[in-house]
Amino acid sequence: MKITLLVVGKTEDKYLIEGIDKYLKRLKHYIGFNLVVIPDVKNTKNLTEAQQKSKEAELILKQVSNLDTVILMDEKGKKYTSVLFANYLNKQMIGSVQHIIFIIGGPYGFDESVYQRANGTISLSDMTFSHQMVRLFFVEQLYRAFSILKGEPYHHE
Repeated sequence: MKITLLVVGKTEDKYLIEGIDKYLKRLKHYIGFNLVVIPDVKNTKNLTEAQQKSKEAELILKQVSNLDTVILMDEKGKKYTSVLFANYLNKQMIGSVQHIIFIIGGPYGFDESVYQRANGTISLSDMTFSHQMVRLFFVEQLYRAFSILKGEPYHHE
C-alpha cells in the first residue's frame, strides 16, 4: 500500500516544516509515503468562500484517480483513537487497498464535489486546528499508527 497526503498550500511556519520533515523521515521505514502540495489559489481576496473551495476542488480532483481511496481530514469526520486508526490502516492493507490519499483542504474546507468523491472522512479532534497544523498532527499520528502495528515502544497506553 502507498499513502499520499495531499494538502492545499505550502506549509509556511519553520517549526511546522521541521516537525513534518521529522515524521516523514520516520515514515519511510514503514510505507511508501508521499506529500503532495497543491499551490494556493491566486487572488483569493476577489473570490467568495464558495468560489475558493470550487477552485481548490478542481486542483484536488486532478490529483486523484478512480482507483484511489480518498479520505478527507474533516472536523465532522469519524474519530479514532491512535490504536483504532492503526487498526483502520491495517485493514486497508489487508484489504489490498493500493493507494490511500488523505486530503487536508484549504482554510474553508472542501467543496461538495470533493465530498462526493471521497470514500470517507476522519477528524483528528472536536477542536478546530489550522489546516497548517493538521499536517504535522496527521503525519505524527500516521507514524504512531505504524509504530503500534509493529509493536514498537513509541505509543504508550
